[in-house]
Amino acid sequence: MNGQEITGQWNGLLKVPGTQLRLVFHVNKTETGYSATMDSPDQKVTGIPMEKAVFENSVLKLEMSKAQISYEGTLNKDNIIVGKFTQRGQSTELNLSKDIIQKQVFARPQEPQKPYPYYTEDVKFENKIDNVVLAGTLSLPKKEGNFPAVILISGSGGQNRDGEMLGHKPFLLLADFLTKNGFAVLRFDDRGVAQSTGDISKCTTADFAKDVQAGVDYLQARKEINKNKIGLIGHSEGAVIAPIVAGNSKAIDFIVLLAGPGLRGEKLLLMQKEAVERASGVSESEIQKGQEAFKGAYDMILASSVNDENLKKNIMAYFTSKYNEDFAKAVTPQITNNWMYYFLKMDPAVNLAKVKCPVLALNGGKDLQVPATVDLEAIKKTLLKAGNKNVTTKELANLNHMFQECKTGSPEEYEKIEQTFSPLALEEISSWMVLQTK
Repeated sequence: MNGQEITGQWNGLLKVPGTQLRLVFHVNKTETGYSATMDSPDQKVTGIPMEKAVFENSVLKLEMSKAQISYEGTLNKDNIIVGKFTQRGQSTELNLSKDIIQKQVFARPQEPQKPYPYYTEDVKFENKIDNVVLAGTLSLPKKEGNFPAVILISGSGGQNRDGEMLGHKPFLLLADFLTKNGFAVLRFDDRGVAQSTGDISKCTTADFAKDVQAGVDYLQARKEINKNKIGLIGHSEGAVIAPIVAGNSKAIDFIVLLAGPGLRGEKLLLMQKEAVERASGVSESEIQKGQEAFKGAYDMILASSVNDENLKKNIMAYFTSKYNEDFAKAVTPQITNNWMYYFLKMDPAVNLAKVKCPVLALNGGKDLQVPATVDLEAIKKTLLKAGNKNVTTKELANLNHMFQECKTGSPEEYEKIEQTFSPLALEEISSWMVLQTK
């Protein structure tokens, strides 16, 4: 087996929950051994240097300890490296070859195609408080006229104006459907994403609410918008943001909450963890162990008054005692970043109680991320208790967190399902909005 050639470009397809990522390693010979870099074309990242590259006895080892990434694989006689990619303690099989690898592309039959039968305009508006410029698309049923309007608010993580995720563009679809039904629709790139400025990494839900409020101010200044009929549609975290904005602004006429949390952050995340793990076949004993361990960590965060280095150290020590150091190193930054710290402590009920305008809350019956029955019940109870008389809640059978018709509701299905958004759900949203804006 001597004389095996390891230098050159090696391509692989990493299958992570819900999606596939192409990875490319470039291995070069040096005077003292080997060096390597990594590309992740789907994340638009190239030339990341690996800190260590070793090839001996047919085994390739690559390491980048800063990002807690490593790869180890064996080059076989078919010139394929069979191995595992590890990131933050999680290992996934990854085989590499010299062949260029194509991702499996799934059909998206619902995606609207140009030319659209309505008017669209690229727009920019400013959140003056945080000095952020947000870029988006405004669609109008016709170029001239005066229309009721709605702003689309995305869920957690940075998304572009189409809400693009796993090859789906749910916000493009929603905007298309609503514009055809007589509404003006504003959708925008989250701050720090695509053409919007700012840094998403330090933001919390409260910061995103200011971005949405800037969108409301922008719509109010447009002559084509009926200022008395401006609404918000939020998905997932977006359905936490919509009540924050509506509760603090007389300008909001109605809100639609899609898969919106009704329970405090830490309760929701524990339920989500349990539901997703059960659907993925994790053993009951492991599920219970995880519930206890994470509840303990969340309780430490809830009891803390400030998100400082001391808290991070304590969480790190806690997870090391429950699992091991590698696990603790991987998980601690995930649950103590600014966004998560805020989310865990935030109780949606506080914001919902301030909402006086009409509310429609929809959830998929197979949503594992925001379990429908308990969250819809919590939303309804909070609003009615606060005196809001115009509340409609509805659980839609067989839909997942993304409002796709599905089998299990597991996030691993999202990409494989061709449907982007259930036509039934689109109709529910639109017909309710038409009633509110008559």
